[in-house]
Amino acid sequence: MNSTVDERYLRPTAIIDSDHPEILDQATKTAGDSRDPVEKAVKIYYYVRDTVWYDPYSPFYLPEHYRASRVLKRGRGFCVPKASLLCAMGRALSIPSRVGFATVRNHLATRQLIAFMGSDRFVYHGYTEFFLQGKWVKATPAFNRALCQRHQVAPLEFDGHTDSVFQPFNLNQKQFMEYVADHGTHADIPVEAIVAAWKEAYGEARVLAWIEGLENPAGQTRSDFASEEVWKGD
Repeated sequence: MNSTVDERYLRPTAIIDSDHPEILDQATKTAGDSRDPVEKAVKIYYYVRDTVWYDPYSPFYLPEHYRASRVLKRGRGFCVPKASLLCAMGRALSIPSRVGFATVRNHLATRQLIAFMGSDRFVYHGYTEFFLQGKWVKATPAFNRALCQRHQVAPLEFDGHTDSVFQPFNLNQKQFMEYVADHGTHADIPVEAIVAAWKEAYGEARVLAWIEGLENPAGQTRSDFASEEVWKGD
């Protein structure tokens, strides 16, 4: 490992709990016999991308909602919990890992989600960065393969050498997603900053209503996102 890499990117936190037995076990199983850190990173990327279902209606307002071991057990989450899990699995395999955030405009969501959010902007969209072969490489495991197929979007691939950030177009060459603002990288999930940014972007009343709704069903998903009507910006 390059000595200039901050040791924080290898250490567990209360949220990115890379020392949790289930995280260690799953990371080791997923990496298999691979010795090369690039190969390990690629394997855990595909595990998180396709095994943890993308669920934009997951709880978001407490640190525990992003805890990697919880995401692993729950098997679903939106982009930030999935990035947390991927980051934890990277650290569990001694790969320096951190989380990054950006605001993106999503041109291919669902009608129900756009109505729920009141916007096509996703504030603090999350991804993971691995330090591989002397440089930081972005990996975005948000959208699982089955969901991409339904939305006619090519699944986002990752080779461990080049940034895997977003699909700019769907299979019909219609714009899918664009980055609007960069919020930098972090050693841990900045939960308070995420919630504050959401209140500013979507309105405090709307965000508090989301929290109230999530409190009622004890953290269960409010909807089956995979079955919602695809929104194409019309």
